[in-house]
Amino acid sequence: MEEAPGTPGPVGPAGQPSPDPELEAELRRLREELAATPVADIVANHAVGLWQLAIVHLAPEGDTPPHLEEARFAIDAMATLVEGLADRLGDHEMPLRDALAQLRLVFVQVSGGKAPDTEAE
Repeated sequence: MEEAPGTPGPVGPAGQPSPDPELEAELRRLREELAATPVADIVANHAVGLWQLAIVHLAPEGDTPPHLEEARFAIDAMATLVEGLADRLGDHEMPLRDALAQLRLVFVQVSGGKAPDTEAE
């Protein structure tokens, strides 16, 4: 490998500095771990992340009012995953459906009765 002007050490493709071997090994390990994880588990984890995001927007800290449109967007995204892929989520399906139902109830309470969209149902 050649030295790139102004960079310490060898360069890789497109003139980018080569990642260090320890970083490459860690990235390889993470990729293998990800590839070994069932996709349903990863999708369920993303749905939980959307649930958490909706909660953050429904119950901001301090005197900040809820961000209803942002919460609605997160709820709709979660619904798209959970309801759209329900039969493919395996053991994750029912807990995610329950979490989504509870989230919708909280949205209705916080918003004063305006239910989030349920088009994904």
